[in-house]
Amino acid sequence: MSADEHKRVIVIKDEATAAYGFGSSHPFGADRHDAFHAELLAAGFASDVRFATGRPATREELLRFHTGRYVDFVERACAQGGTFLDAGDTPALPGLFEAASAVVGATLNMVEALMTGAATKAFVPIGGLHHAGRDHAAGFCVFNDCGIAAETLRTNYGLKRIAYVDIDAHHGDGMFYAFEEDADLIIADIHEDGRALFPGTGTVHETGKGAAVGTKLNLPMRPRSGDDRFLQAWSRVEAHLQQFEPEFILFQCGADSIAGDPIAHLQFTSAAHAHAARRLCLLARQYSRGRVLGMGGGGYNRANLAAAWTAVVREFVAAS
Repeated sequence: MSADEHKRVIVIKDEATAAYGFGSSHPFGADRHDAFHAELLAAGFASDVRFATGRPATREELLRFHTGRYVDFVERACAQGGTFLDAGDTPALPGLFEAASAVVGATLNMVEALMTGAATKAFVPIGGLHHAGRDHAAGFCVFNDCGIAAETLRTNYGLKRIAYVDIDAHHGDGMFYAFEEDADLIIADIHEDGRALFPGTGTVHETGKGAAVGTKLNLPMRPRSGDDRFLQAWSRVEAHLQQFEPEFILFQCGADSIAGDPIAHLQFTSAAHAHAARRLCLLARQYSRGRVLGMGGGGYNRANLAAAWTAVVREFVAAS
């Protein structure tokens, strides 16, 4: 056993995934990865985690969630450049197809590490691209690594009940609508009220359709809601998850819900992210053999995302 193999938390540190971004003037710039890693190093416990790299996702892996027509469109549009993959939020840039594929590959590497017992917790800082739908890009998200992870857990590992927990300021619409009629994909999503923020979805009345009614929990928060409101909402998240006893937990921990984000209006602190991570680790110990996969998601204030994601990893280490 190598010196690192006993470490039960893995964090992606990878130039290929770091390259996912849309230029220095765009909110989702390629500096987000390094801002987080600088904070993690400064926090003094980086020696307690194992660092890993990603890999390009294969076409077969992308097709577990996305349509072939959409994958082809992204590859072609990014090679050409000069356009958008959606209505105007997500530019098509040379190299973006490869970077987006690398994010998916990194997330799937962490799925494999958790399912094979190589780790109990993992974190992908540039993962959590929750707006991409099966056949479209949206909100800076090209390929939905969260959805591909969920489908991979089913096809490759035979899991049935998978929980997706999202505390990004924006509703995880790409996940919600892809699995709206799926009773075995359990969703709990705390987000800013969609009447004030993109994508304008995720009302309390959206609880799933058909056999999946009641398996989805949307908790929209008023703009300027703080940690006190978050904690009230979080108690409902825990009750929801306990009802379904998930075998694996996907945690999208977007930091745009923290006060001072340039494009959202919630007022959480990184303590909210720490609380969510801590409580999910306890639930995972009870239901999912300790397995939690954290994905960074949004966050456009660099200090905020660095603090929030470091807080999540700290809780992962404490629980492992």
